[in-house]
Amino acid sequence: MKVAVILPAAGLGTRMMKSQPDTVHSRKQFLVLEGSPILMHTVRKFAQSPVVSEIVVALRGDDIARFQALIDQETLAKPVRLVVGGDSRQESVEHALATLDESVELVAVHDAVRPFVSLEQIAAVIAEAAACGAAILGVVPVDTVKRVSRHRIETTIPRDRLVLAQTPQVFRLPLLRRAFAQAAADNFTGTDEASLVERLENVDVHVVPGSDRNIKITKPTDLELAQAFLAEEAAKKPA
Repeated sequence: MKVAVILPAAGLGTRMMKSQPDTVHSRKQFLVLEGSPILMHTVRKFAQSPVVSEIVVALRGDDIARFQALIDQETLAKPVRLVVGGDSRQESVEHALATLDESVELVAVHDAVRPFVSLEQIAAVIAEAAACGAAILGVVPVDTVKRVSRHRIETTIPRDRLVLAQTPQVFRLPLLRRAFAQAAADNFTGTDEASLVERLENVDVHVVPGSDRNIKITKPTDLELAQAFLAEEAAKKPA
């Protein structure tokens, strides 16, 4: 089975450094973690997966040559292609989708700044999508969830029917293309790929257990946790 991974990495990452000018060094996917950009750590993780066939990274046009030079210095077990992304995550994924060969059966879309997804989770969510057509990683919230209006609580939302969506989000290629086409026709913008697929009739998106370690690095404080996780992963590698 041919599985393509799309990493949308054209965003500005404004939550990480709101006061900084927009440079490659201020965008979260290019922040250096133990000598390499966060995005490279994510690429390496998927390149290690035996169920992944290729990796497509959607970048801003002026970042492609710089990141290609970094890729060329790596010894990766899977091919990595770089494409020009769009102004939004949705546009970036759509651009990457357009470059996929028809032989691709499953597409896994993953946040470029989630480098700590495990190989076991990657395999599990891909296997689920292969069986049912659409699957994402998700975790049950541990905090009590409130719905509010401005600063006033309206109600408490029961957690037993809630999950926090993570990535990878994996879909059969024709299904994901249909979801993007429908979203474009309706002028609909979703917050993730599953939100586009959920709008289609007679399509169920399954949830595979994710992990609290599968963090999305979006704030400066996340970097400290990321450094700890990297140290743990390095300690587990055989000498």
